[in-house]
Amino acid sequence: MTIGRRATLALPLLAMPGLARAQEAFPARPVRIVVSFTAGGTTDIIARLVGQQLAERWGQPVVIDNRPGAGGNIGTEHVVRSAPDGYTLLVGSVGPLAVNVSLYRNLSYDPRRDLAPVTLLAGVPNVLVVRPDFPARDVAGLVAEARRRPGQLTYASTGSGTSSHLSGVMLDGMAGISTLHVPYRGAVALNDLMAGRVDFMFATIPSVIEQIRGGRLRALAVTSTARSRSMPDVPTLVELGFPEFDASSWFGIVAPARTPQAVIDRIAADANAILRDPRIERQMIEQGADPVGSGPAAFGAFIAREVDRWTAIV
Repeated sequence: MTIGRRATLALPLLAMPGLARAQEAFPARPVRIVVSFTAGGTTDIIARLVGQQLAERWGQPVVIDNRPGAGGNIGTEHVVRSAPDGYTLLVGSVGPLAVNVSLYRNLSYDPRRDLAPVTLLAGVPNVLVVRPDFPARDVAGLVAEARRRPGQLTYASTGSGTSSHLSGVMLDGMAGISTLHVPYRGAVALNDLMAGRVDFMFATIPSVIEQIRGGRLRALAVTSTARSRSMPDVPTLVELGFPEFDASSWFGIVAPARTPQAVIDRIAADANAILRDPRIERQMIEQGADPVGSGPAAFGAFIAREVDRWTAIV
């Protein structure tokens, strides 16, 4: 075959933009990370920390795109509908990736089918917090107060179906009390807690750790089965007489289904390298998160187990 003949055959291939994009080194342009909750919450904090480090590694901007609403479903659905090319990612959490499958009857996506797991970034316990002037000094006192005033104590959450909401449901059931759930749209719940409009809250540690350290909130217990490395002096609810209480949050990167495996593997490898950096590990622990890191297959299996576990709770 002549050189001219080979060049003629190559012209249609060069005209195919999809093929050209598939052959370009990833990432060749800015990457967008969607956060399905408001700015300032734990999902946002973790996404911005990891996103900044990815931008430095890639030499490309990584833009955080907050799309809150419907317990994380709005932002998650947006990513499900995005092009499967690695340039739109989601830092998702336990709510939209595991809980909402059973909580919402007409959910338009299934995380196990419509999203490609990349890596588990961090595990984050919830912490039960009250204002400093709240009459109960510990969990036993909170339970006693709820029994004294059935149905009158209120607790805030970052939205129906989030782990902060279901932690309250679990406490009611296990302690035999009745409290009133007040859902908010993301991290603004914290403002009403500190203003005294609600009585208590199960919040992710990164969203309240500075308020706890500053004495503006008091931590009573964490919801993980082991104490948090960020707050080792705060007991677990398991220690306090609730042996089945495990309502930790977690956060990970997912992409639209059918994203090329090579792209997923590249993102996972770079994100996991960031989590292994001692400087980043210390920073995450100081902010209240426990860095994890995993491969795509392991994260996919983890999501499937979490869907089953939260389905039983819901």
